[in-house]
Amino acid sequence: MIFPSWISPEIIPGLPIRWYGLMYIFAFGTAFIMYRKQVKERNFPMSDDSLSSLFFWGILGLLIGARLFSTLIYHGDSTYLKNPWLIFWPFQNGRFTGLQGMSYHGGAFCGLLAVILFSKAKKYSFREIGDMFAAAIPLGFTFGRIGNFINAELYGKITASPLGMVFPEKSTRLLSIHDPKVQEVAEKLGIDLTQTGSSLVNLPRHPSQLYQAFFEGIVLWVIVWSFRNRKPFKGFLVGLYFLGYGVIRFIIEFFREPDAHLGYRFANLTTGQILCLFMIAFGSIWMVAVSSLPDSKPVNAFSEEEQKQAQKEEAARERNQRRKMRKKLK
Repeated sequence: MIFPSWISPEIIPGLPIRWYGLMYIFAFGTAFIMYRKQVKERNFPMSDDSLSSLFFWGILGLLIGARLFSTLIYHGDSTYLKNPWLIFWPFQNGRFTGLQGMSYHGGAFCGLLAVILFSKAKKYSFREIGDMFAAAIPLGFTFGRIGNFINAELYGKITASPLGMVFPEKSTRLLSIHDPKVQEVAEKLGIDLTQTGSSLVNLPRHPSQLYQAFFEGIVLWVIVWSFRNRKPFKGFLVGLYFLGYGVIRFIIEFFREPDAHLGYRFANLTTGQILCLFMIAFGSIWMVAVSSLPDSKPVNAFSEEEQKQAQKEEAARERNQRRKMRKKLK
């Protein structure tokens, strides 16, 4: 297969509006819809204002963590350590480029931290809030990987598989025809490397972005979503999500080309795989820890009385906060 020539990273050529950025909006919108659906079906005592605030802080934490991990762990040099203000600076050489480079691992951990802090501040159960987030996020994640595919980035290793796709040369690393692996794949594909007229060649690669969109997005969402009303304890879905994502991503990384400037790390594992091992460990420890906390019995649906009482308490807290703010202003 050939990468579709009609696909372009820019929505409107010449303008700094890219499909990748739009995919983030689709991702957040999808997660918001799935989260709100759970709030409604469970009669969860959360107002629309609180829901909007929760998503604001959750998304802010996700973006900060994703950007920090990307620049400090994946970038591979000391540029951002010497110039930390560049981490969130969306311009390069006087041109608006946006924040190019995000790490999902960093976004997941810092997003969870933001949700926990919000829950503590608003007197919500972080386990209940986190579980609903865990059931909502994977489907939105699908759009992020579609954005990577449109950018023709984060592609996979060369392959003779029917699923292989030839990505544009400008976005791939051309490979030496003297590489034994390249020769092996070319032979299986019936490509005569001596007729290429160059010492470098572009071969089909696994469309690993689409693998991730399907398995880390759709498949993981189906698994976590199916447990939302039959989880064994509060906080279970958070652990299931971290554990499931870590396992799936770890496997798919074997089909993905490692970052050129980083290569393989310890024991021939990529940076992503090492971070996935941390996710798997975290998910496992989380499950054990939260299952032993007091009041761990899950609440699959709140009664109307519980919802009304909680909404009254939330309204009272908000009134008190406004009073305190008015006093400070005076």
